[in-house]
Amino acid sequence: MAFTAANGRTQTSLSDINITPLVDVVLVLLIIFMVTAPVLQSGIEVNVPKTRTVKEITEERLVISINRQQRVFLGNDPININEIGAQLRQKIRDPQHQSIFVRADEEVPFGAFATVMDAVKQSGVSNVSVVTQPLHPNGSQP
Repeated sequence: MAFTAANGRTQTSLSDINITPLVDVVLVLLIIFMVTAPVLQSGIEVNVPKTRTVKEITEERLVISINRQQRVFLGNDPININEIGAQLRQKIRDPQHQSIFVRADEEVPFGAFATVMDAVKQSGVSNVSVVTQPLHPNGSQP
């Protein structure tokens, strides 16, 4: 492409795009996403009890978590303990065949755990499993 300058000379413009800055920006964005992705997936901090018998979870299921401060979460969303039954009825199509996992911190009093379990049972779900971590083979904790 040519154009005429103010002094009357014809000049050509640079028509090629320099992609080096584009590559630099894309690489920086890639590094930022790689660093922040694991942080976003960390979820709710719950230190579950350790037991000898642990069954590996192989499919995605609905999880209710109770953290150390006794806050209750349905998936990753905080929920009022009195609304657990209504929320589960909305999310579950077949409560008789649906299974729910309950993750509770070791420090949570049994009363809070029992209240959540009761709310889950009141919603019609009969298959409730408690999430634990395995002990090391020699019986010691990690």
